[in-house]
Amino acid sequence: MRLTVLGCSGTFPGPDSPCSGYLVEHDGYRLVLDLGAGALGALQRHVDLLDVDAVYVSHLHADHCIDLVAYSYARRYHPGGVPPRLPVYGPEGTKERICAAFEEPPVDGLLDVYDFREVGAGTHELGPFTLTTAVTHHPIEAHALRLEAGGRTFTYSADTAESDAVVDLARGSDLFLCEASWLSEPTPPPGIHLTGREAGEHATRAGVARLLLTHLMPFADPDAMLAEARETWAGPLEVARCDATYEV
Repeated sequence: MRLTVLGCSGTFPGPDSPCSGYLVEHDGYRLVLDLGAGALGALQRHVDLLDVDAVYVSHLHADHCIDLVAYSYARRYHPGGVPPRLPVYGPEGTKERICAAFEEPPVDGLLDVYDFREVGAGTHELGPFTLTTAVTHHPIEAHALRLEAGGRTFTYSADTAESDAVVDLARGSDLFLCEASWLSEPTPPPGIHLTGREAGEHATRAGVARLLLTHLMPFADPDAMLAEARETWAGPLEVARCDATYEV
């Protein structure tokens, strides 16, 4: 299993990265997890626009899904012709959320591009992956995702505040991609995101092999975030970088 970071900036694009977007590949299957603002541009540095097999949107905040609007144009007007509809998985309301970005919601127009499949938390077979999701602690419904393939396990926290469900989902993962949006001081707003210290605590409780921090705000200090996570996590630790690739 291979993970490529298309974007890892939290809430809004930073100077070095678009918003959330991740490409996971195994046995020739290409799954995109989230496609936030700017992530579509980065995707094209790694695969052809039409080589994506499915998209899973963790939740419907714009920094995780809004580039599905731009991607619909890329697929509809591709010089090679309109390809088969692309499966787009996400929480209830995904289709309406993307359609609402247009002046006059083109529900029928998007249905020739995307095959929206709104799903709840649970386990699904998706290409070579066994995909299990859990609802995180966030102001709207958000899904953390666990992917298993080839004897390896990758878990993505998506957006979450402190969450036992995310810890349980990540348990024993070979790689844990966990959000760490802000530092513990000054005290951040409750019930939205994790701090670096909390991300380390979640990784330790879950007994993962490696921790990769993501979703840092553009004004966050990566070195300070690493130092804070190190207070509660003793294993391999990095901050995600746009265009970086990680073998799981």
